Amino acid sequence: MNTTGLVLTSPSLATSEVSQLAKLGEWLKSHRSLILATQWAILLVYLVLVAVPVFLPLPRQGATLLNNLTLFAQFVFWGIWWPFVMLSMMFVGRVWCGWLCPEGFLSEQASRIGLGRTPPHWIRWTGWPFFAFVCTTVYGQLVTVYEYPKAWLLILGGSTVVAVIVGLIWGKGKRVWCRYLCPANGIFGLLARMAPLHFRVDPVAWDRYKTETAPLAQAVNCAPMLNLRLANSNVRCHMCASCAGHRNALALAGRAPGSEIVALTGRDTNPWEVRLLLFGLIGVANGALQWTASPWLVKAKIAAAEWLLAHEIYGPLSDDIPWWVLTHYAEVNDVFTWLDGAIILGYIGATSIVVGGWMWLWLRVAAALLRVRGDHLRLAHGLVPLAGIGVFLGLSALSVTILSGDGVRIPGLAWMRGASLALGAVAALWLGRKLIARAPAPRARRFAAWLAYAVATSAGVVPWVFMFYLW
Repeated sequence: MNTTGLVLTSPSLATSEVSQLAKLGEWLKSHRSLILATQWAILLVYLVLVAVPVFLPLPRQGATLLNNLTLFAQFVFWGIWWPFVMLSMMFVGRVWCGWLCPEGFLSEQASRIGLGRTPPHWIRWTGWPFFAFVCTTVYGQLVTVYEYPKAWLLILGGSTVVAVIVGLIWGKGKRVWCRYLCPANGIFGLLARMAPLHFRVDPVAWDRYKTETAPLAQAVNCAPMLNLRLANSNVRCHMCASCAGHRNALALAGRAPGSEIVALTGRDTNPWEVRLLLFGLIGVANGALQWTASPWLVKAKIAAAEWLLAHEIYGPLSDDIPWWVLTHYAEVNDVFTWLDGAIILGYIGATSIVVGGWMWLWLRVAAALLRVRGDHLRLAHGLVPLAGIGVFLGLSALSVTILSGDGVRIPGLAWMRGASLALGAVAALWLGRKLIARAPAPRARRFAAWLAYAVATSAGVVPWVFMFYLW
């Protein structure tokens, strides 16, 4: 096959029937150099913003985004990058991973000159996305990663270094880091199921493709290591367009938002993915993004400190702790004690257990009403849009805080937050209805199951209502 275009011999992809999206996919494939140049440019900007602020003094009062590189980098990373990368997953799939992510790009390039070893069995454990996300997120709170350059260099830069090391050891032109170990991989895969764009495989055209009647189909270097014959899902596809037109059967295409979730079967789910969704993306993220605004945490800290003082226990109140263990920036009067660290860990952990556990319980009730064993794993995926909108709102709160420091106010902010949260809840309820409708159960049981599912959904709404409207 010609590497710069699509040879159209299959009736299913005849020239007159090729959609504009399919043509876009082919164009992207034939302009890989443009994507490569974009990746190098993003990498350069990333390296500057993640490293240079470490060597600068912390911003003083009166500094703004326009005259202070540290504040600018903070806004880029935490005010734009993370919230809108999360949001993009639900609209265009993992385009960030395939076109822009500096870690994935570096890991892939490193693997081209590395040892090229086969990834060992332990690295393929399906629980890594959950543990990587939880550990990275929680540790980031302990060192205040959203505010201090040394903390974001440690976490973002450290993750990048590990990604390069993984590339140097395993794979050959592949993204082993992205496929198995990236802390955001599981989250991105969950959110990308919602996207209305994907690379669609036509199995009939694939099987009909004959080398004797068409040019030989060259092998595709799929960096995330997909089985292209079965690559309809967005979970691991990086949308890089390398496979566009392969065997006249693969093409960029549109679909109904959330249709991949609606079509899920029990074979398409696994417990670790659902734990990541309920206890990680919803539970841990809620706690991590809300603890600084929570009056409950303040009350718990004061009560604990008073008890320790009353019993003359002073060790937990010590603040002589390295910045890479707990936040320690005496020059700006921001220092954590051991008690602070314990309270933060306790708050995030309690939030994860309460919120995630509530959802898990009511999803099990819904599955029991449907009398389908293990169906709670499938039903849980209906909560993906609510989880995505929630984490976007939580991260964008940092954007609002940073902008407000520069005197920028967003009109109608409370209304926009409420509308976004309502949209996420309605989308989750709609998906739940679609998922439940596929169960072989009487109508009354399906309705009762949907009510139980709706109760589960409430846990994805209530914490944000407290944060934005009650606290």
